[in-house]
Amino acid sequence: MPLFSQKISPSHLFALIAWLCFASGLPAQRLTQSLDGEWQIADSVSGTDIPAPASFGHVVPVPGLAHLARPAFPQVDCFVSRENLANLVRDNLLPASAMKRYWDGKVDQDRNYFWYKKTFRAPPRASVSWLKINKAQFGTAVWLNGKKIGEYAGCFTAGLFPTQDAIRWNEENTLIVRIGAHPAVLPENFPTGSDFEKTKWTPGIYDSVSIIYCENPAIQTLQVAPRIETSEAVIQAKIKNHGAAPITTQVTHTIKTWKAGEVVATGTMPALTLQPGEEMMVTGTVKIPNARLWSPENPFLYTVETRTAGDAVTTRFGMRDFRYSAQKQRALLNGNVYYLRGTNITLHRFFEDPASENLPWDEAWVRRLLGDVPKKMNWNYMRFCIGPVPEKWFDICDEVGLMIQYEFPVWTGMPDWYKKQGYLRRYDSDEMIRQYKDWMRDNWNHPSVVIWDANNETLDSSFNDKIIPAVRPLDLSNRQWENSFNPPNGPDDPVEYHPYLMQSGSKGKLTFKMSDLETMDGGPDMKVLPSKTNPAIINEYGWLWVNRDGTPTLLTKNLYPQLLGPNATGRQRLDMYAYLLAAKTEYWRAHRRFAGIVHFVYLTCSFPEGYTSDNLTDVKNLKFDPAFEDYMTEAFRPLGAYINFFQPTLAAGAPREFLIKLINDYPRPVSGALALTLETREGKVLARQTRPFTLDALGAGDFTLTLDIPATPAKNLILRATAAPAQEGRAGQAQQAIPPTISRRWVDITKQ
Repeated sequence: MPLFSQKISPSHLFALIAWLCFASGLPAQRLTQSLDGEWQIADSVSGTDIPAPASFGHVVPVPGLAHLARPAFPQVDCFVSRENLANLVRDNLLPASAMKRYWDGKVDQDRNYFWYKKTFRAPPRASVSWLKINKAQFGTAVWLNGKKIGEYAGCFTAGLFPTQDAIRWNEENTLIVRIGAHPAVLPENFPTGSDFEKTKWTPGIYDSVSIIYCENPAIQTLQVAPRIETSEAVIQAKIKNHGAAPITTQVTHTIKTWKAGEVVATGTMPALTLQPGEEMMVTGTVKIPNARLWSPENPFLYTVETRTAGDAVTTRFGMRDFRYSAQKQRALLNGNVYYLRGTNITLHRFFEDPASENLPWDEAWVRRLLGDVPKKMNWNYMRFCIGPVPEKWFDICDEVGLMIQYEFPVWTGMPDWYKKQGYLRRYDSDEMIRQYKDWMRDNWNHPSVVIWDANNETLDSSFNDKIIPAVRPLDLSNRQWENSFNPPNGPDDPVEYHPYLMQSGSKGKLTFKMSDLETMDGGPDMKVLPSKTNPAIINEYGWLWVNRDGTPTLLTKNLYPQLLGPNATGRQRLDMYAYLLAAKTEYWRAHRRFAGIVHFVYLTCSFPEGYTSDNLTDVKNLKFDPAFEDYMTEAFRPLGAYINFFQPTLAAGAPREFLIKLINDYPRPVSGALALTLETREGKVLARQTRPFTLDALGAGDFTLTLDIPATPAKNLILRATAAPAQEGRAGQAQQAIPPTISRRWVDITKQ
């Protein structure tokens, strides 16, 4: 009978392939056995007694979240964090005593733990093996075949657990993973994701799980750091001999192009000998002739295969350099000024949304989320805010060319924000350092990760005094750090600015008017900026959120009656949101006072108890509200236009002069025609003037145009500026087509 004529289970097939690889005498191999898929799950109050087999009557996807279990568990994510309690007390929704009573958080469920169970068949034998759980929350403990093999407190980083002393080779194995059902099972000074605006806290193994097998010496970690100025890659491997005898090995590196697999460079390190249990850091440099650089416009990737006598690891990387410059007050990509246009994703808030389901682990959906949609919206930069993402997300960002500001989920606010509520959150610095090290280790080979973001809207000296200095030198790419409301840690590190100009309307009278922008200079309020010399980026602005159905969120329920009156419809609010947010986007970009403009927020939760919302009308198909897509696509075009006018009316029968600001984010000059029209909503032109424009590469310019305003009053008109680039270069060569850009203002004509 032919060998493969009978059906073989995936685990048995893996064991056979593993045995063939290990027994064949081929060069060093590493085998990775995925444990993703359907797991059994049970819950308990106790964290010490593994539930009986009969208790595992539910199934759950891994990666995924516990609220995806079937049959469903009641009150899976019911937990009120200390930060959210402070909000509720502040808003008089809970008594002040609630802060002391529920200092560690209010647990509204009858469990403390979830237990995950999976069986797998191991290969015949390997000298070294370990379990890798990419991300799970809240806290992880692991048993293999009844033997406890470790615990890990991190909620946002990979836990690694040695398995060789408990595994049953060439047999079935039973793996039990315990996670906390809510953050309160961990010490209150450990990071679990502080967020004042998160109302549900969902546990789960939300990233991939695998077992890794190899021989000695094993490659523990691998870091690749590009040096574009010398066309080299610095490669650092941590090697460990897990065996009982000394071992001598060479470390070799083979660099290939990722898609074509063409070998472009090799390197061999001098032989080294490791004693039993010895760990050694080995650093080498490999020259890459004529290296191709990574950028959003050309996300070219390489792979490096690093080998020892018993192990081999392949990782991807990109040749790119990204940093902010205090001298230029700009971001530099591969040595050139590069303007940042983007948005935020708060994935762990999206986990709260019933519409999230299993979408964060649907690769096709994530590729649209991070690739197709950002390109359509003219975004080249995102902040992953308040919660980490599955590793696959970064693989996709690397491939599609999306730059990421990666934020560790700490948001403790300013010390005076919640004095009356008695709120205070301070973290254990040593634990933070341990977890920040792991966080960097997990992500430092991704070219899409261009900056580490230590925290959000936090004032805590421990970040500058202890945490960032302890981990910053570990990154051989020397990425910069953003430190929110704290002073920047380095002379060129960026600082964040959150100009929520309409925030006053959330609690009382709205004191800001859009017409105020006409006389403002587009710069920050230096009194609140943590540095006057470091480059600044706006990575939140607006304060205009409406839910997907057009109802206001908790933060804007008092704002919209002041903008539209008490009887506005959802459609009117959605239209107003798009119009005002686009105008603010144009304003901040046009004045060129910031290195980047990053809107809040592209993906989050949307429900009546939510504080913010995104603008998706169809989450599964990633369809925006049509007004948002229409206005914000224009506001973020690389060729930007801004009409510096926000008056509600124009005087009938009188000429009026308008200032139009144009900006050019392209690295080449752009010229064309600038038209200013006054139109009806149906498109009938009532007045028009045109003039040519020319902008230098990465340049900006002010242009004045005059319209003769009609003598007849009219309502609901559009003042439209259109910058239409010429489609032929100065030397007669056709340029890549640049679409026209539109800026619009709503206006009436009235008699004086």
